[in-house]
Amino acid sequence: MAKPDDLSRSLTPFEQSSTLVAVIEMSLSSWLVAGIVPGLDRHPLKKLGADEDALLRLLQRWRDKAVTAGCTITRIAVAFEAGRDGFWLARWLRAHDVETYVIHPTGVAVSREHRRAKTDRIDTALLKRAFLGWLRGEPDHCHMTAIPTPEQEDDKRPSRERETLIREHTRIINRMKACLVRWGIRNFKPTLRQAPERLEALRTPEGMPLPPNTLAEMRRDMARLHLIKDQIKAIAADRVRRLGQASADRPQAMSRMLARVIGVGIETADMLVHEILSRHLRDRRAVARYAGLTGAPDESGKRRREKGLARAGNARVRHGMIQLAWRFLRFQKASALTQWFHARTADGRGGTRKTMIVALARKLLIAFWRLVATGEVPQGVVLRPVP
Repeated sequence: MAKPDDLSRSLTPFEQSSTLVAVIEMSLSSWLVAGIVPGLDRHPLKKLGADEDALLRLLQRWRDKAVTAGCTITRIAVAFEAGRDGFWLARWLRAHDVETYVIHPTGVAVSREHRRAKTDRIDTALLKRAFLGWLRGEPDHCHMTAIPTPEQEDDKRPSRERETLIREHTRIINRMKACLVRWGIRNFKPTLRQAPERLEALRTPEGMPLPPNTLAEMRRDMARLHLIKDQIKAIAADRVRRLGQASADRPQAMSRMLARVIGVGIETADMLVHEILSRHLRDRRAVARYAGLTGAPDESGKRRREKGLARAGNARVRHGMIQLAWRFLRFQKASALTQWFHARTADGRGGTRKTMIVALARKLLIAFWRLVATGEVPQGVVLRPVP
């Protein structure tokens, strides 16, 4: 029996004679709209500018043509692939009474030819075929993505901005160290509080100070580094302030509960809640699959082998959970999950630990999902007292 939140198939009966179907291939400057209009033998194809009002007028014009041909249109179904434009168009069309879906890009079957032709016209044909199968209720014909609200999208920005700033912070430090190594200086730490003052005292192995252009570059990098540190601190302070407020908001309550687990920081808890744990996932398999922590078997005839992680899910969740799994072993030594890991890595081989840490990350993610959903605390896990 299909569940209400099952996005792998449509639960609404499909009447092709009364349904106008359209798919959109979107780019930055133009949209290619392909339709299936009842009463018309041909499938219309129209190129528009990136204009939502023009798109709505086009759909209304196609509906009028279907009515002129003697068909009664009771449903307009529109779909496009998830991409750079996000979900704003889907929300806008739904606000104008247009049934809209967003197709997951990996859910559309494509030709396996080595050099297959790829044009916008071919892509719209593939989208139409996949969307029609989904509307007919065929299971797993293609997969739709859940359309978040503006608030849900906005809640993800602090953790994603912090991730970008951390990468930029690391990049600047590595660039500064590489620049200094070219002059034979290897013991300088740009992260020290007094690093800007120590730049003047740096000397090359020949006993000469840094050249003026290099010194000016180091100063500018130091200024960028200081700005990024302040921005990271501001994000952290704002997150603590939001979580400290007494609010009945479900994601905030989930973040506070998850942050009570010793070894889980506020940043990690906030990222997990807004990236995966606040989503309506069917079961534990869906949780692991969304994070890309499931296997990728390759079986054909007598051949049986495992190609490793699928890596088809949310990379932020996957990377964060693998890092958290190592930290979990340090802070939750008495937990059942930690004992399970040690029992299966008793041979001491590095390859075994590397494999089993991924399995621990998967089990840990499922345990956290149950914790925030039902309040079930994993066996042996120590929680911080309620403030």
